[in-house]
Amino acid sequence: MKRLALSLLLLISLFTSAFTKPDVYKIDAGKNSQIHNNRALMYLEDKDYFAAIEEYKIAISLNPNSQASAVFYNNLGEIYMKLGSYRYAQDCFERAINQYCLNLAYYQNLAKAYKAQRTIDAAIKKYSANGKSPLNMVMLGLLYVEKGDVKHGIIKLDEFCMQEPDLIITGAVRIYLKQIIP
Repeated sequence: MKRLALSLLLLISLFTSAFTKPDVYKIDAGKNSQIHNNRALMYLEDKDYFAAIEEYKIAISLNPNSQASAVFYNNLGEIYMKLGSYRYAQDCFERAINQYCLNLAYYQNLAKAYKAQRTIDAAIKKYSANGKSPLNMVMLGLLYVEKGDVKHGIIKLDEFCMQEPDLIITGAVRIYLKQIIP
């Protein structure tokens, strides 16, 4: 009788455990990339730049083709600028612009990277040769300002604002112009 009761109890527990819903874990790459971004920011507060670099690289790899990754690339570029790795910084800023081209800060950082490498003249030739793209005009204007030719930079940026009054970046360019016009 004990065996029958034990067998019946075992059989019931087997059936009930077989019908329980299994645990399902869903990995949310976007959420995880934000977690790594936050870790990178904490490392930056502690001035642990190399750990922050690794966290940004992980964040980018988890969410590579988004506007958020543009922010990660920009932040990574700023770290490289602090460390004096200007070529790596330039690459990061260019990638940030490729991910999201309507943030003036990315262009400003890229112009600073060219200046730090002493390649502003080559960059001006590059962006002048790429046609009359409005966003190339933004880059040219910023490059002229970084070079010290503020007048020519203002002209290019003002020309951009006249051609593209409705772009999101235009408002930021107008604010920047008000800051640099004497």
